[in-house]
Amino acid sequence: MSQSTEVIVVVCNAPDEATARALASALVERRLAACVNILPAVQSVYRWHGEIEQAGEWPLLIKTTVSRYAEVETLLRERHPYELPEIIALPLTAGLPGYLDWVRTQSGLEGH
Repeated sequence: MSQSTEVIVVVCNAPDEATARALASALVERRLAACVNILPAVQSVYRWHGEIEQAGEWPLLIKTTVSRYAEVETLLRERHPYELPEIIALPLTAGLPGYLDWVRTQSGLEGH
C-alpha cells in the first residue's frame, strides 16, 4: 500500500457546535473525509498572544487519507473562524482492514 492511501485521523477543534457541524458536513460532502466525529464540548486552556485563555471547543476527529490531507487542511483553514486553528494529523499504526478500506473508498480514492 502506498503512503498516499494510508488512513490518518485529523484533529481540529471548533468554537461551537454549529461550526463543528458545518465543517464536518463540508468535509464529508466533498469526499475529503469518510467520517467526522463531533465530540462533546471540552474546555481548552492555552496561551495566546501572551495571555492564558480558556474556551469551550468542539473536537472533530476527521478520518481521511494522507493524499487528501492538503485538501482537508485547505478547507479547514478557509472556513474556520480562528486565526490559527488546530489542525493536526495523526498516523494510524493499525486498524480493522475493512474499516480502513471503507475510509479510503469514502474519501474518494477507490471505487470510482
